[in-house]
Amino acid sequence: MSRPITLFTGQWADLPLEEVAKLASEWGYDGLELACWGDHLDPSRWDDDEYVQGRLDLLAKYNLKVWVISNHLKGQAVCDDPIDQRHKDILPPAIWGDGDPEGVRQRAAEEMKNTARIAAKLGVKTVVGFTGSSIWKYIAMFPPASQEMIDAGYQDFADRWNPILDVFDEVGVRFAHEVHPSEIAFDYWSTVRTLEAIGHREAFGLNWDPSHFVWQDLDPVGFLYEFKDRIYHVDCKDTKMRVGNGKNGRLGSLLQWADGRRGWDFISTGHGDVPWEDSFRMLNQIGYEGPISVEWEDAGMDRLIGAPEALEFVRRLAFDPPAAAFDAAFSTKTE
Repeated sequence: MSRPITLFTGQWADLPLEEVAKLASEWGYDGLELACWGDHLDPSRWDDDEYVQGRLDLLAKYNLKVWVISNHLKGQAVCDDPIDQRHKDILPPAIWGDGDPEGVRQRAAEEMKNTARIAAKLGVKTVVGFTGSSIWKYIAMFPPASQEMIDAGYQDFADRWNPILDVFDEVGVRFAHEVHPSEIAFDYWSTVRTLEAIGHREAFGLNWDPSHFVWQDLDPVGFLYEFKDRIYHVDCKDTKMRVGNGKNGRLGSLLQWADGRRGWDFISTGHGDVPWEDSFRMLNQIGYEGPISVEWEDAGMDRLIGAPEALEFVRRLAFDPPAAAFDAAFSTKTE
């Protein structure tokens, strides 16, 4: 097994962690990408050794491991402007507090520092998450947003995240930003600008989730090659496009998930438009050796059916690079 396949627990946080672990083990997953919400993992307890060991013991009970943890929801609040009801709906009371926007951002930043600390305690080297963005609201560029306004947004990101990344460096953990609409880096050029804003420091890399590229009409395979030294983690999620009929747009038309009038929706891995085989071939080419995490999401399929199906699909494609396969075969024959 060259690359373990894990299940991201973010879409399962309505269930107790033990129940999710039991299901994942029965399906054949190698581990879990633990989400820092629900009861799955609480970063504020990073200095509680008994709690941390209890999480590891629970996973071991089901023959699972953890290589990566994720804290998208708190990371989102670090840079976002405005902070509003959407954030209140996804943040715990301890982070939301009285709802004062700057207070929310500062408490979210402290949570991300604690996420690095609990990752280190778990023996985990990578944290996946969002950054939020104070300039995403300008995406339509009308009314016109000046270059000074855009520059200020990247400076705000650097000012807020560099102190967080200092803690990541202190504990020997890396942050993998999920390139995603509504974040500071959401496509190729915004990713270039984001890395420039923090001086290309090694603590900050990328989580590659191809679903977000497909619906923006970007090349997920080319992105892997262009940022090959920054791909710190891989999430597998698929997207199905429904454009071309003159009505369904790529922006989703402010329609709810799974509404058939939307121009796209997330869908179970292997059922959408992501070029999966080319993607895995490129992962081999760039030498990615980390875990492959299934981020199961499909409003049109029962997750108890979709999650094991996605595992089977990904395991079939996550083949060893040719050189590794050749070396293994040669070693076997000559020993």
